[in-house]
Amino acid sequence: GELITAAYELGVAHPPGYPLFTLLAKLATGLLPVGSPAYRVNLLCGLLGAAAASLLFYTVFRLSGSYAGGILAAGVFSFSRLTWQWSIAAEVFSLNNLFVGLLMALTAHFEEASTAKERSKISKLGAFCCGLSLCNQHTIVLYIACIVPWVLSRLFRKTELSLGHLLKLGLCFLAGLLPYLYLPASSYLNQARWTWGDQTTFQGFLTHFLREEYGTFNLAKSETGSSMREMLLFQLAQMKSELSLPVLALALVACVSTALPTKQQKSPVIWLFAGMFCLYSLFFAWRANLDITKPLFLGVVERFWLQSNTVVAVLAGLGLAALASVGSAVLEGSRALPWLERLSALALVASQVWANYSACDQSNNYVVAKFARNLLSSMPMGAVILLRGDLPGNALRYLHYCEGMRPDITLVDQEMMTYEWYLPKLAKHLPGVYFPGDRWNPVEGVLPDGTLAFNLHRFLQVNKHKEVFVCIGLHEGDSTWRRSYSLWPWGTCEKLVPSSIVFDPEEWIRLTRNLYNWTEDYGSFKPSSWEAVANEEMWQARMKTAFFIFDLAETASVTAEIKSQLYRFAYTSYKEIVNSHPNHPVNWHKNYAIACERMLRLRQVDVDPEVLLSETVKHFLLYTEKAEDDPQRQDILQAVKHLKKELQGLRKMKED
Repeated sequence: GELITAAYELGVAHPPGYPLFTLLAKLATGLLPVGSPAYRVNLLCGLLGAAAASLLFYTVFRLSGSYAGGILAAGVFSFSRLTWQWSIAAEVFSLNNLFVGLLMALTAHFEEASTAKERSKISKLGAFCCGLSLCNQHTIVLYIACIVPWVLSRLFRKTELSLGHLLKLGLCFLAGLLPYLYLPASSYLNQARWTWGDQTTFQGFLTHFLREEYGTFNLAKSETGSSMREMLLFQLAQMKSELSLPVLALALVACVSTALPTKQQKSPVIWLFAGMFCLYSLFFAWRANLDITKPLFLGVVERFWLQSNTVVAVLAGLGLAALASVGSAVLEGSRALPWLERLSALALVASQVWANYSACDQSNNYVVAKFARNLLSSMPMGAVILLRGDLPGNALRYLHYCEGMRPDITLVDQEMMTYEWYLPKLAKHLPGVYFPGDRWNPVEGVLPDGTLAFNLHRFLQVNKHKEVFVCIGLHEGDSTWRRSYSLWPWGTCEKLVPSSIVFDPEEWIRLTRNLYNWTEDYGSFKPSSWEAVANEEMWQARMKTAFFIFDLAETASVTAEIKSQLYRFAYTSYKEIVNSHPNHPVNWHKNYAIACERMLRLRQVDVDPEVLLSETVKHFLLYTEKAEDDPQRQDILQAVKHLKKELQGLRKMKED
């Protein structure tokens, strides 16, 4: 949603800004006559993906003359799960695929060019496209770093590389970078209700362009990633899964075929493509600082393997053409061979469609949209939401700004509020909210750079006229709010409430019981997807009030009578929730079992102790069956043994 919002508002997207995608997406939202802004940008990405596929076909056909090889390259890449998935979502990857295909197609055309004039024309167009491609995703620079020296060396060998021509190539490259002028223009006008960074100064522009807020050559800020070896092994497994073993084998055939004296193959181009693949894979594995053993981080990383998969698909197409060429030389005059080549290509493409259609069919997937709609709908009039994280931040901003949902609500980004540019740029677009300084910082006062910092406690004090919620969670570095405020659960979010207000558990249960209308089955989405994250958050939200009340009973300094009441409310809520949803998060079993055990230890309970003991044993056992990696598992099982003995003794007493 962030890229759509930036385009819709004509703001600046996250570093490096993606000016070309932003402008194309803005055109799509303004010109396409159907659907919501999200639908229009998704449709644009689908069209870009189709164009990328056509360029892969062209590259293979230009180099080999094989229609079947071109169909194979375009088909297996387009219908792989990863390509399909990110070609129907509002992301920059389909445009990057288009540029990768375009650069390879121009390389093939350059190799085939027969005159100096044609080579000069293609090299200038290629230089422009190299610059333009960097206006989208910077990872393509690794392919440019291979293609540019290769083209220059070819021109030099043919004595076609003069100083004048080199200057023209440089100017064409710089012309391709012109969309970056959009960043300072947008920042200077400052009309967007959502934007990122201040590019009105050269330093601000450079900070954004070089992704310094993330780390210039890193995927994320302050993350410790998997090892290079582990990353490469994951990539190899992903290629096998995405493209299939036969396709990888055909890509190897293309490389091996360069040693064969066939007329159809262009050995230098094949080795160039292979070099591009190797350089990209090694560099990315070195710099991708995310732990890919975590499903969500793997989902982030694997999108960048699309760029290497394009090369593998092209090499596979060339490999099929090479096999057909060798077969033709061995079986001269065979009519069956061309048909076998075509059928092989169609079979591999059809297998991709068959394997991935159900997973990539998103026609009824509105999970993230429903997540955001539920959150916004649950808020009281005029509320302020302190956002944290990509999922709530991007999803809520899209609905709020692009579809106009809940205009009475104000969205404030917690992390962005710590940046020196955020409030000077966006405070004017947040009416009714007061900011007692220039930026948020746990330490109040004037910072060394002259900016006035304020902490969360001060922010809450000057915004007492507003109901303030946090979604999801508060920034760990600032605990000043604890001086005068408490966090009470509000579904997935939490409400910051003055400590002077007395918590009424019965009333809060009533208020939060039916906050959301959520019907998705638990565990029904791939763990690496944002849908899985949204679904998990909404399911856990059902239990948050009960958990809060139970924790209050455990930790609050209250009388024994109030503590007993809190335990009763927690137990009743847990019981209702667990029994209402047979398939639920595994931690619910543990929470409910502990609540039953606490009720058992209370005096004068109105619940049969045998029922409480039975429920405790049952749900502890269910938990240990499903949570085998819990470090407390053995302790829980040991406790269950004692509880079983206690249950047996209780039943024996009843019988006597």
